[in-house]
Amino acid sequence: MTEKLHAPVIAWFDAHARDLPWRRPEAGPWGVMVSEFMLQQTPVNRVLPVYEEWLSRWPRPADLAKEAPGEAVRAWGRLGYPRRALRLHGAAVAITERHGGDVPTDHAQLLALPGIGEYTAAAVASFAYGQRHPVLDTNVRRVLARAVTGVQYPPNATTAAERRLARELLPQDERTAARWAAASMELGALVCTAKNEGCGRCPIATQCAWRLAGKPEHAGPPRRGQTYAGTDRQVRGKLLAVLREAHAPVPQAVLDRVWHEPVQRARALDGLVSDGLVEPLPGGLYRLPLG
Repeated sequence: MTEKLHAPVIAWFDAHARDLPWRRPEAGPWGVMVSEFMLQQTPVNRVLPVYEEWLSRWPRPADLAKEAPGEAVRAWGRLGYPRRALRLHGAAVAITERHGGDVPTDHAQLLALPGIGEYTAAAVASFAYGQRHPVLDTNVRRVLARAVTGVQYPPNATTAAERRLARELLPQDERTAARWAAASMELGALVCTAKNEGCGRCPIATQCAWRLAGKPEHAGPPRRGQTYAGTDRQVRGKLLAVLREAHAPVPQAVLDRVWHEPVQRARALDGLVSDGLVEPLPGGLYRLPLG
């Protein structure tokens, strides 16, 4: 079963993979790591311009580590989930202090970096260093759920059964395993998508368990929607946008103008402060964090 999946998916990837800057040799491990932080819950087309600017400004971890964390938040722009910027800055500092400025090759050392979880450590080890690790993002989980398990969608959160299946499906050869990780992810991104899946273009459609079962409807818990308008996330984004544009501390009165509802606005600002994304100063002033 596993080999029947590997060969056609990898062959499809060889023919159809997008030419993305973090896949080019010149990106290096740091470029791969930056892309993995940015691509979490964010589409490629929004990441590309920010990624290019980021690597131009901070081509090595030490370059970012020298900056105040607030500069990372400023450069993050409107990618969303800006705590990722702080975590990436923290990882750059740790890489500079612990590993001489080079992204570590060892999976355990990657996992020990601040802000790096199971997925990101496996992705960097696999995509940057060609190692053999199961890389389970939403796209891969959806491909495995359909092709192997026979259900339309994976569970809302990654399960032990999914991790076990991903390990069982890993090719034994390191290089092939790394290629499989990238190929299955791309297949989920371009063909086996959450909606309007392109079975006619899928290299493993003839052996897909979900398709062979007649594409049964999702029977699990309701899938979480991505709402934004009117949420605290939107208010946080508006507050951060003002602070990113300012190069001096911003008075409370200026921040008060970004959202009409004072209780929600105060809650969003308090959340930004507690997350370390905003630094309060005496006199009712606020700025991006300096340290």
